[in-house]
Amino acid sequence: MDVSSVHKICQHLISSAVQRCLVSEDLCRVSILLKSSSASDPPGVRISISDTGSGSNLEEFRDLKYKSTGKWDGELSVTTTSISDIEIYHYHFMLKEVITARRLMRLPSNPKNGVQFSGTEVSLSTSESIDDLKGEIICFFRKMLILRIPKVAIELVIERNDCSRPLHQNRLMINECIAQTLPLPNIERLRLEAEDYVLKHGNFLDMKCQSCFSRGESLKTGIGIACGTENQRNSEHVMEAVIIITEVSADSTCHLCSRARPCSTKTELLYFKDFSPCSISQSTLKALTSIEWKSYGLTLKSIEDLDGCLFLEWEKLPSCVHIDIVLHGYQKQMLPARQKIQLNRNLVKKAVKLALDDLKEKYKGILLSAHALKIRSYAPDLARSMTGLIFASKDMDFQSECFSLLGLQSLEIKEGIVEDCIKEKIIKVIDGNDKKPQKAREAAPFLFEDCSNGQNEEYNEEGEEDEGSFIFMDQ
Repeated sequence: MDVSSVHKICQHLISSAVQRCLVSEDLCRVSILLKSSSASDPPGVRISISDTGSGSNLEEFRDLKYKSTGKWDGELSVTTTSISDIEIYHYHFMLKEVITARRLMRLPSNPKNGVQFSGTEVSLSTSESIDDLKGEIICFFRKMLILRIPKVAIELVIERNDCSRPLHQNRLMINECIAQTLPLPNIERLRLEAEDYVLKHGNFLDMKCQSCFSRGESLKTGIGIACGTENQRNSEHVMEAVIIITEVSADSTCHLCSRARPCSTKTELLYFKDFSPCSISQSTLKALTSIEWKSYGLTLKSIEDLDGCLFLEWEKLPSCVHIDIVLHGYQKQMLPARQKIQLNRNLVKKAVKLALDDLKEKYKGILLSAHALKIRSYAPDLARSMTGLIFASKDMDFQSECFSLLGLQSLEIKEGIVEDCIKEKIIKVIDGNDKKPQKAREAAPFLFEDCSNGQNEEYNEEGEEDEGSFIFMDQ
């Protein structure tokens, strides 16, 4: 991993601390301390990231590649111990060192005197502004809150040591430590927290924005899960996708709406890997570009990668509509960092498509393809013509049979009721056929038969690699 800024190394160290806590499976704490001192020359900030997790195996530091930032000397101080160790170990990493053997310096260790505990602390010094660091870390945690990681408490502590004023400390609890008695499936927890993230404008607010989301139906959410097993390691991988379509009134006066979403036609893809925010890989990028968005009524204009944050820009998306996408990939069994492998890009594509299909299934008339919308526009005229033919007939048995097929009682039926019923059935057939994969669609569906038959059949797409090794689950 290339470390090109202090913010990047902080995010990496925080993610690693969370991973150690998840491996531990006990109630744990992650603490980030930012301590400024004007007495130092030059004035700087000491950053300390500690956790009570399983202890570090040091592999996470060996893979770091230092790139000069001008505000950090590339040195890390590491203190760590595992539950089975009898000592506390101290190390000093010099990431600027080109020769690998010289990067790590082991310092004298301390005995634990028979006490059993585990944990890791990593610290570094920087000339970055403490306010800039605080802002970046809080922004990072706003996204991490989507996962609402159980059994891990996360806190941010700010200490300002100014010679002219007494020591000032500010402590922020980012994530409370909750031991869930009835744990929700990961996908359900991800859905709930993603909706909460949207309703609070990217967690800028503590509560739902009543100005933009006074009605619960403002959010439309779809979820999808794709699972696959890697034969070599026999480890199961899971990719979860949550897609939220928001409709905000054009009359909304909320100032945070424009701050959280400066451009309604752009979607920031929130990507998590193993319960931590993660930059977008090229594999994930290719998976997203290979999706036939037009079959869901969307036209992808461009994809922009800004320092690890991916933005999807859409064409002709209404100004009152916004799309949020959250992806989370993980292994069902938490493994040490050195054993983790790249998730297959087919999992990403399948999870996203299943979430889009879930939206189409749950919400009438949403994400219809351009072809379906065009056919839909003919439904009123077709329904009017068919109604006219029925009522123009003088054969009462014929009319009665038509009314019966439509599910209507034949007594005193008005033309308007029949026309609306026929139009509704036509639209239902069009929408139902549009939900199916392209090659499974019927050439001439029947208007008056149950059009839901066969919609839940499993399908495989041509051209997909490693199709036999994946199991897909619709939610």
